[in-house]
Amino acid sequence: MSKEKKFVCEKNEELELDITDLGSTGEGIGKIDGYTLFVKDALIGDKVRVKVIKTKKNYGYARLLEIIKPSEFRVEPECPVARQCGGCQLQHCSYEKQLSWKEEKVANCLRRIGGVPVYTEEEYKKIAARRSDGSKSVEKRPDKEECKNILHQEETKKANKYDRAKTENNVDNTLNGTPIIMESILRMEKPVHYRNKAQFPVGYDKDGNLVAGFYAGRTHSIIPQTDCLIQHECNKQIVETVLEFMKKYKVTAYDEKKNKGIVRHILTRVGKTTGEVMVCLVINAKKLPHSEEFVEMIRNCGINLEIKSITVNINREKTNVILGEKIETLYGHSYIEDYIGDIKYRISPLSFYQVNPEQTKKLYQTALEFADIKESEVVWDLYCGIGTISLFMAQTAAKVCGVEIVPQAIEDAKQNAELNHMTNTEFFVGAAEDVVPKQYEKSGGKLRADVVTLDPPRKGCDEKLLETVVKMAPSRIVYVSCDPGTLARDVKVLVERGYEVKRVRACDMFGGSFHVETVVLLSQLKQKPDDYINVTIELDDVDITSAETKATYDEIKKYVSEHNAGMKVSNLYISQVKRKCGIEVGKNYNLPKNEDSRQPQCPEDKERAIVEALEHFKMIQQE
Repeated sequence: MSKEKKFVCEKNEELELDITDLGSTGEGIGKIDGYTLFVKDALIGDKVRVKVIKTKKNYGYARLLEIIKPSEFRVEPECPVARQCGGCQLQHCSYEKQLSWKEEKVANCLRRIGGVPVYTEEEYKKIAARRSDGSKSVEKRPDKEECKNILHQEETKKANKYDRAKTENNVDNTLNGTPIIMESILRMEKPVHYRNKAQFPVGYDKDGNLVAGFYAGRTHSIIPQTDCLIQHECNKQIVETVLEFMKKYKVTAYDEKKNKGIVRHILTRVGKTTGEVMVCLVINAKKLPHSEEFVEMIRNCGINLEIKSITVNINREKTNVILGEKIETLYGHSYIEDYIGDIKYRISPLSFYQVNPEQTKKLYQTALEFADIKESEVVWDLYCGIGTISLFMAQTAAKVCGVEIVPQAIEDAKQNAELNHMTNTEFFVGAAEDVVPKQYEKSGGKLRADVVTLDPPRKGCDEKLLETVVKMAPSRIVYVSCDPGTLARDVKVLVERGYEVKRVRACDMFGGSFHVETVVLLSQLKQKPDDYINVTIELDDVDITSAETKATYDEIKKYVSEHNAGMKVSNLYISQVKRKCGIEVGKNYNLPKNEDSRQPQCPEDKERAIVEALEHFKMIQQE
């Protein structure tokens, strides 16, 4: 009696597969009778032969054996070890397809996880082409129902027969707010040699030869490679010089299994604008043997850039963490300097600094554009790091306050502010969810945030932090993310608490990989349910002034607008001013139940305009 199959396919089974999509980390996706298989190195449009290596209830994994028919998007990787290394997961994919896939990845996450109807331009064109009224104009933006219809089609097409009904039912409850079309992705001019930081592990191959390169995917087996396609060209000479030094003076490489040996990693940083180079050896020792000879060899390694810093980082722990806390300078400074735009930054081996400065400039300029900061506004930069975004915002804002839990990063941020002669910044050490409420209390309630910027690590924002941001009630939030999944999760929280997504733009910081950066602008809704309820009140029902002349709220609004360059005032503001002027108005029965909730107060310029209107309508006497 033959054994009954538990799944559609079984481990070690070989089969043919059409690849129809890419997973979140760039792996190909194919289906067999609705059962999903993930295939590393496969590409959308490929027809492949695979071997199943692992099965689960709803999906499995397979290894690529043969490309039967290549995708139209498939290209030959420029790096000879691209497939082995795994650092550039999409090098076999054309750059144009990489960009479109990254845009779709961001949009899909924001829709499916965040519940926000975000679409790429290409997705929108599909929506326009399927309009029931026959109109295919791309100038007519889709409404919510149109977007839902296309999402129904796309989602159910991808779902297997067991999940289809569930998917159809969930779409209606998924999307909230006005549909948004993503702005075009910020592309790289040349997606090669863009990284300004490299970390090469050092060890021995199976024959005992000294090697440096990169770890094979999901292993600590070193693939020998000194000439990485995405790293700066100078690294090849530096790494090979280090290996030459180690061989000449018999300096051993670190063996992580035995916890013996000296040199663990070679770290390099390059100032793309300044041309300054840092070389740092991470060592498992108190000091580097023959350090003077090492300095001499590195200084004369033959690169056309200036060696500004040669250091050792001491890490004697049995750990996967690359860097230890102690730095010793062997030559020059313990840092190099570089620019992002017009802002200068001082960078040490321990500093977090974006690895692609050219794209970082585009990313931060986008964040600055989205923020639309006025000269009078205060910005809080949470997860500020060494102040990279803070200093960009400080070019426009009245003041920028940065918060970061890492003390060394805050010291770097203060130093970078001083380096750029910026006196309108202040930095705080600690968790934002702790620091901000304390500062608010300390200020006697005067602390404000007109704009909040968020640039968290891959895991996204702490839940308490998001609650703190909501309490700060900024009019705008600019979220810079390196992970679409956690971005969508956090955006969902902010949307549920009174914010609306206004703009979305992706940025390709890491060509050849599945990683993508995203900037999202969220604006505070005019009415925040947690703070107050603003209702339209008919004047005739509530205005019980004994004044001889009355004007309706609409008449007051019209007068203010016509005499103050289109200024808009709310019923709430008019009521507040009338009370101040001794005009009796009806009681507001829609006050928030929460005693801590805040009711917006009429600004001085609008108060003056309303007073002028009241005088005009003779509801108060002119002085």
